[in-house]
Amino acid sequence: MDCIATSSQFGIPVPDQLELFAKTGWDGFFCGWKSGETDLRTIARRARDCGLLFQSVHAPFAKAADFWHEDEEKARAAVDELRACIRASAEAGAPFVVAHAFIGFTEHDPSERGVARFAEAAEEAAACGVGLALENTEGEEYLSLLMDRFAGLPHVGFCWDSGHELCYNRGRDLLALWGNRLLGTHLDDNLGVCSADGRIFWHDDLHLLPFDGKIDWKDAAARLVRAGWTGPLTYELNTISKPGRHENDRYGAMPLADYLAEARARARRFGALVEEARRAAGTEQEAPRP
Repeated sequence: MDCIATSSQFGIPVPDQLELFAKTGWDGFFCGWKSGETDLRTIARRARDCGLLFQSVHAPFAKAADFWHEDEEKARAAVDELRACIRASAEAGAPFVVAHAFIGFTEHDPSERGVARFAEAAEEAAACGVGLALENTEGEEYLSLLMDRFAGLPHVGFCWDSGHELCYNRGRDLLALWGNRLLGTHLDDNLGVCSADGRIFWHDDLHLLPFDGKIDWKDAAARLVRAGWTGPLTYELNTISKPGRHENDRYGAMPLADYLAEARARARRFGALVEEARRAAGTEQEAPRP
């Protein structure tokens, strides 16, 4: 099963995006949420009409750093926003919410106060019966601390972003760390860290179609299989280039239906690699030991 993210970059309302997703062969989707603006229940109804799986909801992330800072007023606003997103997602029937552990490139100081604040969101998720998937982004040390502290909570897991792993996490195998706690994927490609001095920057997070960047997708498939992942393969893709970049320009020049069809073809190509990796793993498991 293959799913794709809705996006403001697609230039049409989310309900119309869902119809195009269904017409171009996608099985499901995830969408973002913004307080007072996103009606997830209406989106869920349209998804059912289109025969699409509502795979997850992406929480807002602009306030993610406030979970860790001393300013209690800002921290409370961040916690309340995530808890509200969790409640809205549960009401719409989405199985889990994806959240960023941090935002920013200059701070590297995770703390127990941040853990305690995220714990409130985790408690909300448990009460609502939905999962909370923490995504790998910049600030890997913040994610690592949360994954460690919440290791015993079955409703708190990991969302693996393949592109973030390459550019924000410098290609470190995060599935080897948390693949056994995987709740979902954000699959996308990029060119890695491109600055001459090796600095990590958000302009490298291109969200290209698979096979248009530097990710080794055969290896990615094998790692997903080793992690035991059997759920949907979910893609998060951009049609607009980052400032000063042009890698996504050709996507934006395509009619949206053609772009979505091409993305679906790339998804099938990666899905074939996953199936190949599963067959190989099965053969290895059945082979007699010396």
